[in-house]
Amino acid sequence: MKLNNYPDWALALISGILVGVAYLPIPATFFIYFGFIPLIHIWLNRSVITSAAMSYLAAITAHTIAFYWMGINQGTTAIIAFLSLAGTVFYLGIFWVLAGGLISFLQHRLKIGLMIFPFVWIAMELVRSFGSMGFPWGDLALTQVSILSLIQTVDITGTAGITFFICVLNGLLYLALTSQERKQFIYGAIGLWMLVFVLGVWRLNKIENNSTPSQFSVAVIQPNVNPVQKWDRSFRAELISLMDSLTIEAMAQQPDFVLWPESALPVYLRTSSIRTDIQSHVVKNDIPLLAGTVDREVDEKGKHYYNGSILLNVDGTYNMYHKLHLVPFAEYIPLSYKFPQLDKLNFGQGNFEHGTEYTIFNVHNKRFGNMICYESSFPRIAKKFVDSGAEFLTIQTNDAWSGDSPGAYQHFAVAQLRAVENRVPVVRSANTGISGIIAPSGRAEQSLAFYEQGIILGSLTFMNENRHYPGGDVFALLCIFFGLSMIVWEWVKAWKTDDGR
Repeated sequence: MKLNNYPDWALALISGILVGVAYLPIPATFFIYFGFIPLIHIWLNRSVITSAAMSYLAAITAHTIAFYWMGINQGTTAIIAFLSLAGTVFYLGIFWVLAGGLISFLQHRLKIGLMIFPFVWIAMELVRSFGSMGFPWGDLALTQVSILSLIQTVDITGTAGITFFICVLNGLLYLALTSQERKQFIYGAIGLWMLVFVLGVWRLNKIENNSTPSQFSVAVIQPNVNPVQKWDRSFRAELISLMDSLTIEAMAQQPDFVLWPESALPVYLRTSSIRTDIQSHVVKNDIPLLAGTVDREVDEKGKHYYNGSILLNVDGTYNMYHKLHLVPFAEYIPLSYKFPQLDKLNFGQGNFEHGTEYTIFNVHNKRFGNMICYESSFPRIAKKFVDSGAEFLTIQTNDAWSGDSPGAYQHFAVAQLRAVENRVPVVRSANTGISGIIAPSGRAEQSLAFYEQGIILGSLTFMNENRHYPGGDVFALLCIFFGLSMIVWEWVKAWKTDDGR
């Protein structure tokens, strides 16, 4: 394949398609190993401006394919759903523009474009994960979850380790395609993949051998309720009856803990009389229950609304958690806390406020942290809960808005990454699916399919030894430091060479 025979726009589209398809829940994981090759060719052989423009085209293509499900949101109008997808795609493309432009610039100035590629991409993903508009969901690591062996290093390197692996593979295969010494680069790529895979198999076996199913059991409820119908007042009594019957059925199986999904009932549960009925089940059966609920507080500054969770304790008390990271333009308008007039904009969003506390719940002497929906895509939030003493993590979500689309499967894969990163079990309750119990190895021990109503009952698997796993951003920061050092080193060499002339 001679890359020079194709126009730049075609190469960009090819890269975008290959990368985008790798995120879908189909057997296309391996596409990511060579998906960047056409784009690399542009970065190394075209101007910075062309590289930036083609990076944007590739990014728009990749993100549209990977995240098209954002445009079929049932909870809003078709035009707003389309605009949310378009806004996301064009926003995320900016990061590819900056990364591609920088790689091209360093290639033209220092001839290190290919070497610097993994470090620039890791830096880009790290920067993209910060702030109210952070989007770690798009990290390359998500494409590898279907092969559990390939993600077993994230407890040490974080998702940046998988990004590094993918970028190096693309670089080796690009050299195999464009250089005279093809065999050595092909062997290098095969050897690298085998090394990571074999190491992953070894670590997966070691983790599973060092893990034991406990006596602590959880009942996960998946009610399978249409998210639009949930807020219809005429359906309210039927929904309350459904959740009550599922809860009674779950508690009859004598779990240690019951988990409901996000915003399970269309009421402010903390202050609603309905809580009394649910609490009576909790006290009677000696089984605590965590329910997702919207919450409202009133003080001298007015009313405050939160997306939250309430733990109903067996002694009749309760504990609250308010969602820390809200979804921009869906749960709030960015900067609205500084400019209240922005709240008047209507995109069909809720006007929630951010929570401020990493609440650690305790049920029968087991401590856990809870993440609500989009929060689970942020490694730092999960790690903060674990560092604060959580022995397992729960996730409450409602992935019904986009139907049985790739979004639900990607979101479940995100939960698997969080389990491996922190080596703790993860319990996930989703309104319409996918609910499940995930072991510290990332293996889904039980799950309920999308659009299935039911209850999962299972014991949690814990590691036999309580170890600290570095994970987090440490490896990413080391890569960025190494990349910057490489740039400085090469820049000084180039300056000395120019000065010598």
